[in-house]
Amino acid sequence: MRKYLITGFSGFVGTSFAKYLNSNSFDTSIVGIDIVKPAYDVNNFQNIKVKFERSNLRDRERVSKIIYDFSPDYILHLASYSSVAESWKSPVNSFQNNVNIFLDLLEDIRKIGIKSRIISVGSSEEYGAVEISKLPLIEDQILNPTSPFGIAKYSQELIGKLYADVYGMDIIMTRSFNHLGPGQSEEFAISSFAKQMAEIKRNNQNEFILAGDISVVRDFTDVRDVVRAYDILFRKGKKGEIYNVCSGSGISLHNILQIMSEILDIKFIVCEDKKLKRPKDNPVIIGSNEKVKKETGWKNSIKLEDSLKDMLNYYIQKSISEKFVVYH
Repeated sequence: MRKYLITGFSGFVGTSFAKYLNSNSFDTSIVGIDIVKPAYDVNNFQNIKVKFERSNLRDRERVSKIIYDFSPDYILHLASYSSVAESWKSPVNSFQNNVNIFLDLLEDIRKIGIKSRIISVGSSEEYGAVEISKLPLIEDQILNPTSPFGIAKYSQELIGKLYADVYGMDIIMTRSFNHLGPGQSEEFAISSFAKQMAEIKRNNQNEFILAGDISVVRDFTDVRDVVRAYDILFRKGKKGEIYNVCSGSGISLHNILQIMSEILDIKFIVCEDKKLKRPKDNPVIIGSNEKVKKETGWKNSIKLEDSLKDMLNYYIQKSISEKFVVYH
């Protein structure tokens, strides 16, 4: 039996990873740790066994016992303070809930002495602002994070590298670029757009869309491709290595809004909300996925337009009883 420990289990990616394993694995057991319960019944999975442990990762004694009792083969460390915008409001929380909890987790694993393969999920925010000539971003690019979140994730990566090199722990690190997909929190831009557009479609009239800086260009990957990348990295990734998980192409939020409006055949006016703008932002972030493709065989397969259709359908089905269907 393959045993997975997933921190941040109840979140968007943790939920997606569990669903992926349920669809693609047998004889698999998961222990999920989070400070909040999942929004679904973990007993409903048909092909995998799932146990949820409600705990704060900073509760060292409890977490150590969970790890010792379960003795996982694989650990997917997703738990984090994941919002760049929120990290500007509370830099201390960003560091404590990214750097400190990861260090505590590694120390627990090291002292217990189990031989787990660990994926430390980082972020494209580690790269910071770069010149257009240096795009797409490759893993040996010099890092210059420009947000508290980016600095915290870079620090987490350095800790992972140290424990792999000095203590011989089997740790793989990712720099995961922007994800999207149905069920993502509305605090993220595209989910917010999808929810607002669902309301416009329901009201059947022109409305306003609130947004931050829609000129920024980002590299988006469907979460279903992202979790598949993590599973492949568990099997084929190299110890101590860093991998970009990204699509390899970029698109502006402005163009994403256009695509979504065409899918639903609606019109709206974009209104800039200053509260949604960050104090400092990277204008363009596009990654190279050549390393992960070459070393593991993974590549993203879900088209951006299909991801957007699924997100719009998700919010439309939530907002009205008479379901609109976005035809593929």
